[in-house]
Amino acid sequence: MSWNPRVLPTQVGKTFVVTGANAGLGYFTSEQLASTGAHVVLACRNEARAQTAMTAIRSRVPGASVSTMVLDVADLESVRTAAERLRALPRVDGLILNAGIVHPSADRLVSLDGHELILATNFLGHFALTAGALPALRRTPGSRVVSLGSMISRLMDSSLEDLQLATTYNGWKAYAQSKIAMQVFGFELDRRLRAAGAGAVQSLVAHPGYSISGLTPTVPGINEITPVKRVIDGLQRLVGAQGKQHGAWPIVRAAIDPDAHGGDYFGPRFLTRGAPTLQAATRTSRDRGVAAKLWERAETLIEEPVL
Repeated sequence: MSWNPRVLPTQVGKTFVVTGANAGLGYFTSEQLASTGAHVVLACRNEARAQTAMTAIRSRVPGASVSTMVLDVADLESVRTAAERLRALPRVDGLILNAGIVHPSADRLVSLDGHELILATNFLGHFALTAGALPALRRTPGSRVVSLGSMISRLMDSSLEDLQLATTYNGWKAYAQSKIAMQVFGFELDRRLRAAGAGAVQSLVAHPGYSISGLTPTVPGINEITPVKRVIDGLQRLVGAQGKQHGAWPIVRAAIDPDAHGGDYFGPRFLTRGAPTLQAATRTSRDRGVAAKLWERAETLIEEPVL
């Protein structure tokens, strides 16, 4: 079927959980899902900011059904607590793995669990959260996991052999590896769900293109941009930038398009911007050898088997 991101199919009665939902892509993904009539759980590290996002959605989407949940994906104990709460929900139709560090630090930092911070935030916490949420997903017909990838996977590549970057840290390398890992995980998760006979749960991957704050509408408390940044970011339209409300389109399509299938990869039509379309992922993202090693290493790091 053709897909119009501005006219979404109803999702009344469904529940979607969005990590990092208080700002950026996570906020606009949540707002768009709420506009379909679904209940949206904003899973955020900061409760006050989550409350601000919930208030904003309710003011912009009349009748929106929204709640909040504390989740710090860089803290495995917080992840386990959040997963327990997800298992207690009557249903989870979609788990959107969005939270992450977009602007990497110049120096290597570590999480509370001792893992490289960008890896822990962008990938490892989501790996553990998915493991914990699987019972709720499995008992919900047609449920989906959507992993957030990045077009940086086309600009930088990695076989993910050195996840922790203990002696070779570079901020952008760490970011690229974390997003490549998310894509590898998303495709491997779908393969393993099918092999385990849990094919009713589908795993898809989406990337937002080149989406920046200065081209994003002002939402009080969520996206408040100075006039100078508006001008600077406005110039980036020339190189294909778009607003984050549009960057959310592929994520939402992956979550609710009735014609989408496990293993699908969605992104902007023109790579950096545009309507959400099916796309081809990089070879590394679908490499089963890379996936097997990543999965084994991730299970070791979270000290828990997944599937």
